[in-house]
Amino acid sequence: MKKILVANRGEIAQRVMRTARRMGIATVAVYSEADRDAPHVRYADEAVLLGPAPSSESYLDTEKVLHAATLTGADAIHPGYGFLSENAAFARSVAAAGLTFIGPEPHAIEVMGNKLAAKETVSAYDIPMVPGVDQAVEDVQVATDIARRIGFPILIKAAAGGGGKGMRVVENEGELEEQMSRAISEAASAFGDGSVFIEKYIASPRHIEIQVLADTHGTCLHLFERDCSIQRRHQKVIEEAPSAVVGPALRRKMGEAAVMVAKSCQYVGAGTVEFLLDADQNFYFLEMNTRLQVEHPVTELITGIDLVEQQIRVARGEHLSFAQEDLKIHGHAVELRVYAEDPLNNFLPSIGTLTAYRRPPKARVDDGFEEGMEIPIYYDPMIAKLITHGESREEAIAKMLEAIDAYRIEGIETTLPFGRFVFTSEAFRTAEFDTNFVKKHYQPEAIVAADRQIESVAALFAAYIYDRRAQELTAPHPASVQWQRRR
Repeated sequence: MKKILVANRGEIAQRVMRTARRMGIATVAVYSEADRDAPHVRYADEAVLLGPAPSSESYLDTEKVLHAATLTGADAIHPGYGFLSENAAFARSVAAAGLTFIGPEPHAIEVMGNKLAAKETVSAYDIPMVPGVDQAVEDVQVATDIARRIGFPILIKAAAGGGGKGMRVVENEGELEEQMSRAISEAASAFGDGSVFIEKYIASPRHIEIQVLADTHGTCLHLFERDCSIQRRHQKVIEEAPSAVVGPALRRKMGEAAVMVAKSCQYVGAGTVEFLLDADQNFYFLEMNTRLQVEHPVTELITGIDLVEQQIRVARGEHLSFAQEDLKIHGHAVELRVYAEDPLNNFLPSIGTLTAYRRPPKARVDDGFEEGMEIPIYYDPMIAKLITHGESREEAIAKMLEAIDAYRIEGIETTLPFGRFVFTSEAFRTAEFDTNFVKKHYQPEAIVAADRQIESVAALFAAYIYDRRAQELTAPHPASVQWQRRR
């Protein structure tokens, strides 16, 4: 493998390229017209324009991506996450073109890409499931009967979904018809598949996921867990590894379950098995993401394993160079996704120009932007990932707060103030939280109050400096007219 085309943009494209460069592998960037001046384009050894800004005309256009690979002589394609990363047809097209797809086989992508198919596949391995049905539901009366049987509240979920789309919590029977209609419509719009199914809604769960890694020689292992419970609109904002509530025994059980899930679909490469963990520490299979996760850096920091490097080595047919017993947890890591969103206005997108952009000096920052760039409206609003590591959870949090304060972003609103709120909250520090953190604990007015306090301190300090300078004795320059006259 001598040259890899990275079929993505932004921070993940540059992240993959950094590892490839360290391994002595040349890289090819692809870009849309909106990303013409993006850092990942300049970082790569070569770059190819795909087309206009809309992803359907650029990053999602399989033919254009494959043509770019042929044009530059690339022999492998890394899809990153999002876009084409979980598209089985794309993986097949890559193989048909004589290229290596750095990811799982199309079969695994298809099986785990559909939640109903995934549940059916995993059910043979005695892995705990959330009570519900494993078939698509279209009729409201059928849905009502199911809901009555398993009990409200229920969760309506898109079979082909992800990222919170096509998902609706239904508290009572009176809401069912409307929420089901909305879920079907949203699923059809987002995924081209309106199939939905019903599960019991676990009221206060933790979202725990297990990183798995498998080679082409039958070895499959796990790299411990990440806690991804701090979310807004069912999408993750803050992650940590390991979880503060998972002990050695539970970690072993969940890890073994995750490995069984991966083996159930003959998985190859890096993937993530997601679980819900209830208040009694019962865990339930949720889904499997057949790609590299956004939050993979926290796992890298506690294990010392470069997951992108492992993806490349597995794709080259190499054996994993370590066994399960070789893996140890070293310290604690936390991550904040820095989105171009306004946490004071229901996390609505904040589009504009980065008039100031300064990275904190003592933290890992995976980003794809620079000062003066505009945040495009066409793609995910994530600007960067801010990650810190410490010997303890407390140290990692302290370093994160220092990094947040040192991270200067102006011109748009970001989730940095929300991150400060979370990391200073009693609920997070004591690990007494679940996926409803925003609903239960988040107080936008606290961010406003904190900002006012900072402004007040700054004003007092400025007044103090002014007063000190006013009291200092100042003498005219010897060469001045006033000095000469006094002589």
